[in-house]
Amino acid sequence: MHADQPSLQIEALVEGGSRLKGKSADEVNRLPVISSTPTNTLYSPIAPAILGLFASRGAELIDVPILQTADPFLDVEERHGCIFTTESEIGENLCLRPGFTIPICLDHIKSRATARRYAYIGEVFWQNRQGGSEFLEAGIEDIGDAEVATTDARSIGDAYAVLELTLPQFDLAAVIGDKTIFEAVLTALDLPIRWQKRLARAFGAPTHLEVVLGDLVKPMQRRKLGGALSLFVGRGELECLTDHIATAMELAGFSLVAGRTPHEIATRLIESNELTRVSLPKAALEALEDFLSIRVPLEQAPDALRGFASAAGLALGPAFDTFLARADAMAAQGLPFGRLTYDAALGRPHDYYTGLVFEFYVPGTDRALVTGGRYDQLLTLLGADRPIAAVGFSVEIDRVVRLRETIA
Repeated sequence: MHADQPSLQIEALVEGGSRLKGKSADEVNRLPVISSTPTNTLYSPIAPAILGLFASRGAELIDVPILQTADPFLDVEERHGCIFTTESEIGENLCLRPGFTIPICLDHIKSRATARRYAYIGEVFWQNRQGGSEFLEAGIEDIGDAEVATTDARSIGDAYAVLELTLPQFDLAAVIGDKTIFEAVLTALDLPIRWQKRLARAFGAPTHLEVVLGDLVKPMQRRKLGGALSLFVGRGELECLTDHIATAMELAGFSLVAGRTPHEIATRLIESNELTRVSLPKAALEALEDFLSIRVPLEQAPDALRGFASAAGLALGPAFDTFLARADAMAAQGLPFGRLTYDAALGRPHDYYTGLVFEFYVPGTDRALVTGGRYDQLLTLLGADRPIAAVGFSVEIDRVVRLRETIA
């Protein structure tokens, strides 16, 4: 987006848009924004009911400014090319708010809060390949509560309650996945650690995962490298290799931040070298394929996973215990198990997702109304000095409204 365009977007969303001229990002963000005025006409008429539900479930409404520092979205979520960016007068990289989760996590880190439930509602801005660039979202982020099974179940329950409130005339369904179960399978298969990490990163991206599995079955040809590169790659010395590549890039005049970073290049070189030495046994490949094909009603999932593990001779360990505890917590909330499906292949292809993922939809429609999941590694990536548990979801209010209009 052209540097002048974001200011036009903000002028339409901030009371008295003409007051933006000549102001810094901090000054803009101190102006009243729609997220602090839920009755604003830009909001859907169902917003007050949603906010009332959030309050009744113990979630505190938080105000997230529309203008955000862009770097966290670019570095952590790799949203290059799909967010609306500009620069401040002092050269700060800024963007229109593409989401709420990262700003809320940063606020949690800064405030040094303990366990807290954050509620939000407001517009987000990003280029969607399916069309559109402005969307209304609401959700709850549950941060700092280490009771994983309980908070997972509560997040699913929160999301279901929103849809049950706003779409009472529609049948609802959900699909649930769990990255920790997939990682437990990889560990039980005793794959090399770097291969486990690569497969885990591809989890949730079926095409990419298929390519990685293909590489494992048919090892790549060894790449010819010379000098120090060959030495560092052969020994798997990631830090030394990263420094060597960074020095070479600087001498050649290449940017260290535009495109792939020296660390990413070094990691890929070492992984590619390991591909030449590893071949996945047929039994292990078949076990992975059998696992990824599991898709059953959630109430049948424990037996399906037990059957898979027994047939493959694998132990799923603590990940399966958490899975069972979550199912018990969901049952205690009275969630409709008959409408919930477990899909072993469902995930998110981001490193910071660490366990549960879920989606709610209306059967017969083509897109999810709600997406959610656990992201325990995100706060550490954003600068937290210790691991912090986190799970949450977002509801696409625009899609909910369109469905309501089909009834009206």
